[in-house]
Order: sequence, then structure tokens, then C-alpha cells
Amino acid sequence: MSALESRDLSRGAACYGLAVVTVLNFLNYIDRYILAAVLPRVQSELALTDFQAGLLAPAFLVVYFLTSPIFGALGDRMSRTRLMAIGVGAWSLATAATGMMRTFAQLLIARSFVGVGEAAYATISPALLSDYFPRALRGRAFAVFYVAIPVGAAAGYLLGGLIEPALGWRAAFYVVGLPGIAMALLALTAPDPVRGAAEQDASLGVIQPVWTTVGGFFRNFAYSGTVLGYAAYTFGLGGLAFWMPKYLEQVRGVELSQANYIVGAVTVVAGLSGTFAGGYLGDRLSARMKQGQLWLCGISSLAAIVPTWLTLSFASPAPYLIWFFVAEFLLFLSTGPVNVVIVSVVPVSARAMAMAVSIFTIHFLGDAISPPIIGLLADMAGLARAVLIVPIAIAVSGLIWIITAVAAGRD
Repeated sequence: MSALESRDLSRGAACYGLAVVTVLNFLNYIDRYILAAVLPRVQSELALTDFQAGLLAPAFLVVYFLTSPIFGALGDRMSRTRLMAIGVGAWSLATAATGMMRTFAQLLIARSFVGVGEAAYATISPALLSDYFPRALRGRAFAVFYVAIPVGAAAGYLLGGLIEPALGWRAAFYVVGLPGIAMALLALTAPDPVRGAAEQDASLGVIQPVWTTVGGFFRNFAYSGTVLGYAAYTFGLGGLAFWMPKYLEQVRGVELSQANYIVGAVTVVAGLSGTFAGGYLGDRLSARMKQGQLWLCGISSLAAIVPTWLTLSFASPAPYLIWFFVAEFLLFLSTGPVNVVIVSVVPVSARAMAMAVSIFTIHFLGDAISPPIIGLLADMAGLARAVLIVPIAIAVSGLIWIITAVAAGRD
């Protein structure tokens, strides 16, 4: 049996499953970031303050993290591909419906239902990947899956920049949302192997009650430290991603469609290269040292502090674009490794719930609160100063990850 094969799952089936969940994750992030691309036009038509605009991101994220534990428990017990299909269909309908909303309250409701659908998908897909690929190749597999984040985000920015000037901001939500309803059927074609299929010790163990499982996560320092660092990381990266197009338009004087193009282009190039490099380096480091994946996360975040600060401080275009690329490359190095750690330090029978608790925590303490906090600070002191909270959050994430790697390595 080759390294790419697991019990009961062929190499081709594993790669096909990876392709399916990656395509769906790509669609996920297009739907998520299309709002940021057209946000100034939404604000203008509906007369929203920056604080109200900042609340549109948490409207999706709050429901996302509240329902994630439910789907996490279901994902450890039921058909994972059927749950994914339900999630993809639900978020696609809600995205398309966003284009029909006429008031701030209606927008909040529509974005909330996007969160329900994404919760079903996001808790389950990493657990599936862990059953497709053995530990030695898991970082690279996760890198392929999570490369959908920068590519999907970039596509969201670029599609918003192209569709909004031609057809209006409402059409952007129809164009990216409606195809996802058909794509939900694709989720049903992905393999759903036995849990633990890719582990050398494939014993599933006893499925514990939900609260017993969650209590075990809190006592697992490697897990809890990783997730807390991930929350700080998500606070910074989520806030930056939400506000960057408007920051370029308002602070840098860049026209909105051009701002979306800049953010999209930098994100896709830096995200692709950073995510793939992170997956490869994480696997290499984990084979040579304890907590190698986590060390990579901590070091890359600390290295990103200065480039992020310079991105938001330089006045002339060339330097801040260069530093923007460097910052995003360093930040995306962590995307695959941090999720590999999360599913690798918990029992096989609790992986979907581990992802669910992680999603709950990183959004509750991260990008559910950073957009409105930055928006509130922008209303008080201007957007140029408000975004400087981002490199502080990135510094906190790097420190937590380094502390966790040291402590877990001694355990």
C-alpha cells in the first residue's frame, strides 16, 4: 500500500475527494468575500454607517459559530457528504437572497443564513480530509484544500469589481450564489470512508457525549493553545480582509474597482504561494521536530508583524503593495498547518467536533468582532488609524502559538 492510500480508500478516490471539497471551499470563499467587494456601494444605497457595515460580517459569523457545534456533533455520527450537500445548498440560496434585501435588518438576516450553510460544510470537510490522507501527507493535502481561501477570496473581490460597475451590487450576489445550488450535488459524489481510515492505529474508540468531548478539548493544551492563537490570527486577518477595499478607496484614493483588483491580485498570488509553501514546510518540519507545524505558524506570524504595519503606514503605492504581498504570504503559511494540528491532536472520533469548537472560538474571538470594532474605531478616529489594530492581533497570535509549541513539545 502506498503512502497515498488508506484502508478502504484508493489513491484515486482520495484525490477525487480532495478535489471535490476544494472546489466547494473555493465557492465558499467567493460567497464570503463578495460582500467586502461591493460594501461601499451597499453602504451608499442603504445609508449605512461604518459600524453597521462592520456588523454585516458578524451576522454571518455569529450564526456560523453558534451552529458549528451542532454540525460537528452530527458530522461525527452521520453521513458527512449528505451534511456537506445540505450546507452548500443552504449558503448558496442565502447568498443569492442577499441581493434582494432592501434594509439593514434584512441584510443581517440574509447573511445569518449564509452562516448556517457554511457551518455544515466547514466542520466536516477537514475531518474527511484526515480520513483521505495519512499524517505524513496531511499538510500538503490541507494546503491544496485551503488554497481555496486566497483564490476564492480573490475571485470574490474580482467578481465584485467586474459585476458591480456593469450590473450593480445586487447582481453580484445572484451571479455567485445561484450556481452553488447545483454544486451542492457535487458534495454527494465525494467518498465518505470509515473514520480513522488513514491512521496506522485505526481504532475509532468510543464516541463520547458532546460535553465530555468538549471538556477534553479544554484539558488538551496543544489543542486549546492552537485554537486561541488561531482566534487572534483570525481577528487580524478577518478585519483586514473585510476593510481593505474600502481602506484603499478612502485612505489611498484608489477607485473601488481598482481596489478590488489590487486586493484580489495580491491575495491570490501571495495566498497560493504561501499556502502551498506552508503545507510543504509544515510536513517537513513535523517530520524533524516536535510540534513542527505549530512552530511554523508561530514564527511566520511574528515575521508578518512588521510587513503588516508597513502595509498600513506607507503613503506611496509601490512600498505598501510590496509589504502587503509579503504580509499576506507570511500569514498564509499558517493556513494548512494550523488546521492539521487541530485535527491531529484530538481523538479520531472527535475530529468534526474539534473543528466545530475551533470554528466557534476563532470567530467568537476573531473575525466576528474585528470588523465592527474596526468600524467603530473608524467612526471615532478614521479608518487609517483603526486598521492599525491588525498587526497587534497578529503579534498576539504568534506569541500564543510559540508558547503552545514549547509547552506541548515538553509534554
